[in-house]
Amino acid sequence: MSKTTDVTPIATRLYYLPVETRVPLKFGPETLTNVTVARVKMVVRNRQGNIASGWGETPLSVQWVWPSALTYSERHQALLDFTRILAEAWAKTTHTGHPLEVGYAFTESELAQLLVEFNAGRSGGEPMPWLAALVCCSAFDIALHDAFGQLLELPVYNTYNAHYMNQDLAAYLEAAAGSDVDFSGCYPDQFLVAQPPDALPAWHLVGGLDPLDSSELGGDEPDDGYPVLLADWIQRDGLTCLKVKLRGNDPTWDYDRLVGVGKIGLTNDVLWLTADFNCTVLEPGYVNGILDRLTIEQPRIYGMILYVEQPFPYDLEQHRIDVHSVSARKPLFMDESAHDWKLVRLGRSLGWTGVALKTCKTQTGALLSLCWAKAHGMTLMVQDLTNPMLAQIPHVLLAAHAGTIMGVETNAMQFYPDASLQEEQVHPGLYRRRLGTVDLASIHGPGFGYRLDEIGRELPEPDLITGDVS
Repeated sequence: MSKTTDVTPIATRLYYLPVETRVPLKFGPETLTNVTVARVKMVVRNRQGNIASGWGETPLSVQWVWPSALTYSERHQALLDFTRILAEAWAKTTHTGHPLEVGYAFTESELAQLLVEFNAGRSGGEPMPWLAALVCCSAFDIALHDAFGQLLELPVYNTYNAHYMNQDLAAYLEAAAGSDVDFSGCYPDQFLVAQPPDALPAWHLVGGLDPLDSSELGGDEPDDGYPVLLADWIQRDGLTCLKVKLRGNDPTWDYDRLVGVGKIGLTNDVLWLTADFNCTVLEPGYVNGILDRLTIEQPRIYGMILYVEQPFPYDLEQHRIDVHSVSARKPLFMDESAHDWKLVRLGRSLGWTGVALKTCKTQTGALLSLCWAKAHGMTLMVQDLTNPMLAQIPHVLLAAHAGTIMGVETNAMQFYPDASLQEEQVHPGLYRRRLGTVDLASIHGPGFGYRLDEIGRELPEPDLITGDVS
């Protein structure tokens, strides 16, 4: 089957945008102080020969996608090199269809094979993980979805239905064993919020290096007009939701951190906390011990914890840990482990109850995981990769359409707020949190509603051009 609206990618243009953090961001054992953002322009053609271009953007967050003892520069260079390979491959692909169909086919075939070939050519070095490959691919996949909306002159979320798609979800998804779920005749729109909100509660990230009060200041904090201390952030932005980064290998520090943040939150009318262990915990008793101690010693803070995020190693197939004891205490969300719906299915069988979606694992993959999880009664969240500039827009749109447990995590305004000043002129509610929320009302128009023509950002020279993208 085919539709006249089906598209094929025909050209790409790749840009690399360097961004420096104003304060360091700790990821597990590593610290992020700068990031390279990949921005992609993709041109597509439909069956009538009409063409349109779309844009996608993703931070190549080395420490998150590839935790390793390898040097940062070695991993960073590998991501840059692989993204260039993908730029060539996307311009040459012959897949045609709806963006979800093309994106799925590319991920299952080209991306998987290109990663095998890339790792084989690394001269015996540590192989780049699949999560890193997905992040490199995501800017292209997002650009594909945006281009489709541009060509149809429709918001892209209006296209995830039977009118524009050739195949239903049964072509991609399988129900869990013993489930009565049937994806036949189902399309993504059936799992999306019918009337997405214009404002979402915003989660603030409390990094492992963030000072909680003045006693922790070192004297070298930035004096740039933005808050430094947690209470100042809460008061300025009206925050009600705090995500707490923990170590996962030091239970005393993690407990004290949760209590310290929780007490500041209680003093400042914060409603919710979440605990993010960043894949460093090796057994459920570690998390259970902290939660049980909170229950006894700090019941109000325990009650504020809305969910627990990804304590255990993200390679779920290698580390098949039964986590039912944790999810019996608090909702337990997969993040780094949730590469695709198949791993979500495995996670559910092990006791995970929720999924943290990310556009940086591709828009296509996020939508398929969303549909599988919702069909099986799992709860959703949309988590940030510290998304600046254009990357913020598909990120918050996914949260608005997914129907999350509570709003959206959004923290680029904490770590590199000035990176998005041009975009903020057009979308003022997206790059600064007000009354504890981000405001999506400025997003409108075709594709992801970037309103790119109104954003006065001058891009550097392209790193790579494939085909004619004029």
